[in-house]
Amino acid sequence: MAPSTRYSSNLGQIIEYIPDRLYLASYVEAPDANTLFPYPDPPPRSPSKWSQRSPEGPTPAQSSQKQPFYFTVDDTLLYNAFHHDFGPLHIGHLYRFALQFHEILGAKENKDRPIVFWSRADPRSRANASCLLACYMVLIQSWPPHLALAPIAQVDPPLMPFRDAGYSQADYGITVQDVVYGVWKAKEEGCCVLETFDLDEYERFERVEQGDFNWITPNFLAFASPQSTPSARTPEGTDAWNALPTTLAAVDAHPTLAQPFKNVLRHFSERNIGLVVRLNSALYDASYFEALGIQHVDMIFEDGTCPPLSMVRKFIRMAHEMITVKKKGVAVHCKAGLGRTGCLIGAYLIYRHGFTANEIISYMRFMRPGMVVGPQQHWLHLNQGTFREWWVEERVERKLRKEAALAAAAAAGSQTNGAHQPITPIRATQKSGLGRSSSKNGTSTPPNRGSARTPLGEIDHDRTRDNSIGVQEDYLPAPTPGQPRKTQRNAVDRHHPYHRSTSAVPTVEEEAGAEHEVQTEVISIHRSQGNESDEEWNLRVRQHREASGSLSPDRRDRSVSHQTTTTSTTTIYQLVDDDASHDIENMGMATAKTKSYDQIQRASSASGVLVKVRGASSSPKRAVAGGGVRESGVRKTSGRVGSVGQGSPIGAAVSSARKS
Repeated sequence: MAPSTRYSSNLGQIIEYIPDRLYLASYVEAPDANTLFPYPDPPPRSPSKWSQRSPEGPTPAQSSQKQPFYFTVDDTLLYNAFHHDFGPLHIGHLYRFALQFHEILGAKENKDRPIVFWSRADPRSRANASCLLACYMVLIQSWPPHLALAPIAQVDPPLMPFRDAGYSQADYGITVQDVVYGVWKAKEEGCCVLETFDLDEYERFERVEQGDFNWITPNFLAFASPQSTPSARTPEGTDAWNALPTTLAAVDAHPTLAQPFKNVLRHFSERNIGLVVRLNSALYDASYFEALGIQHVDMIFEDGTCPPLSMVRKFIRMAHEMITVKKKGVAVHCKAGLGRTGCLIGAYLIYRHGFTANEIISYMRFMRPGMVVGPQQHWLHLNQGTFREWWVEERVERKLRKEAALAAAAAAGSQTNGAHQPITPIRATQKSGLGRSSSKNGTSTPPNRGSARTPLGEIDHDRTRDNSIGVQEDYLPAPTPGQPRKTQRNAVDRHHPYHRSTSAVPTVEEEAGAEHEVQTEVISIHRSQGNESDEEWNLRVRQHREASGSLSPDRRDRSVSHQTTTTSTTTIYQLVDDDASHDIENMGMATAKTKSYDQIQRASSASGVLVKVRGASSSPKRAVAGGGVRESGVRKTSGRVGSVGQGSPIGAAVSSARKS
């Protein structure tokens, strides 16, 4: 049934989060007073009153309903894309959303009005709005993640997954569910503490000209590489070493240090950073950190690649000792503080707190947008079980060492008293060589030395002990051709957190212009005429395959007839590292590269049908009693979360989230 003429034609999709109070919606155009809204069903009326109802115009129940309050953040809280990435929105966005939302809920004129949080109907805006509201429910209203996700779990069309910030083809997606569960897990593990979050500090220091760093957890900080000239380490005991600043006042008065580097040194000293790990080639003098009493370690590996597991295990041991024993923080950086930095920090958080790879990638991007790029996503996913196994192994080892020490102390005491030393279960386990792999219930598991067979079925005989576990980078996608960078030159135009910039976000039409080059080969072997048996024909086919090298790309027999059909539309784009001239590790990489990539996934926008989610099927009487809205064909399906009335969790806005 067509909608009534008294209603606007701007229909969209609306989802009920809290009955009669909070709704999530998407519209092609901004909603207004005439936009159709599915009010709750009126109470049933007695038959004697049906004849008194006017055939036209709104019913008394509808006329008594207050106009919904619509608000959006599409033009105020903006994600600044590195390339084709579009979200998720970060923790600063969530904090600002909470402040605005609580003001709306606390306004007297909105006391009994439905609140509609809406976004544009394009796939990216819908995904960011849904993710923002679900993370708000989990992080601020303390909803469990399954309830926060329930209203949007089966929304149609499905929410668009988030992609990485790299320049290569996006082959690994992060969903809204991953982000919500990552934020919830971080909250449960004490990695994300909103009570101590400083919005002004976050928005200041994430900028390139202020230092470009973010706290990922209370113990880990990720930052971009500072720069200083010269970049070589100053030898200890020299006059140059004695001239290094050893106090914060001396750092501020230093004549040659850039202001971002001064901000980094000051913040690290004030916030009790004990270890700095550098993953890229030297762009600054590490002695500036050491002069302030901060330990500095180099663990350099190539940009756009994944670290060897021996390096990861060394990093985890150093970081764990610094955090648990010395009670100090750890700062990690590569050139941009995104890809390589995310690999090591993510590996430790999986090891220590049991995140999944998708959860930790999502959470780190929630705290610092752009983290973990390209094949590094697959690397974390393939090795997440290995990192968790390391934690279990080390816990068992520590427990066994403690029990062995207690047993040794007891044995020494019994020998001093001349008593016979009993054979305890622990000693018996150690004597039998099962101490490392024994569990509580007495069952024995083999030591975790890894399998000799790789994921592709090939045997590698040259792997060392430290690299014998997990998936090596030989079996991962090739390194990405370029890495995302924040640059100071366009920081004002591109990186301000709340200024719209569309230069880095392509339209659907631009994305549709790229097609993947498809090349198919049809190889046919014709069976000869005559009395050739099946065995002879199979033998001839086998010989042909051996001669052609199993049809591998580099050993195909030229004599085999084949047909090639090629349909290609190649998009050529240039990947230029703005800072390549200042970074020796990327020298020569700032060259134009030709790349054909798959068409980026396109999701259709919300359809022009207003859908409200409600309980099971309604009776015909209730459908008619709805008045004009029911006559317009508005249906209700399921999606309720929370409770009705003043006891609903959204009704009591959290005052602690409001920044004083």
